[in-house]
Amino acid sequence: MHMEPESAAGTPEWQSLPPRGAWLAALGGAALMFPLAIPAFFISRATDVVSPWLAVPAAALAGAAIGAWVAVKRHRRTRWRLDDQGFALRRGNWWQSETHVPISRVQHLDLKRGPLERSARLSTLVVHTAGTRMAAVSVSGLDAEDAERLRERLATQVDHDDAL
Repeated sequence: MHMEPESAAGTPEWQSLPPRGAWLAALGGAALMFPLAIPAFFISRATDVVSPWLAVPAAALAGAAIGAWVAVKRHRRTRWRLDDQGFALRRGNWWQSETHVPISRVQHLDLKRGPLERSARLSTLVVHTAGTRMAAVSVSGLDAEDAERLRERLATQVDHDDAL
């Protein structure tokens, strides 16, 4: 099981996603950009600059490669942390986002594991929150053991806070 190292101040440090999940992120990113072949078909037909037989596969491959590259970079730059105040998620390099979910806002937790995630021992943790804005925070590509541990710790903290 993956243990959270603590900083000198005693707070948990930011944890990265496991590298073995990068291929799954790449697959998802490639699938999102693959449809660039559709506009390439119409543009090539309308302009007669290049044959659709060349434009469509080239656009599909280029879109898939770019989507995979962006997804792997995003995967490598995603960090999470669980402390006594709640769960935090940090993403991005150019466009950075940091989400913090206080324990008092957690409603319930879900773990999702598709067949590809199971084969890589990964999980998606979904933290459902109170309120309507950003009603859930989802972290895909977590180590399966880390995801279960996070779910249990968050659930325990929520139950403890409810008892007070």
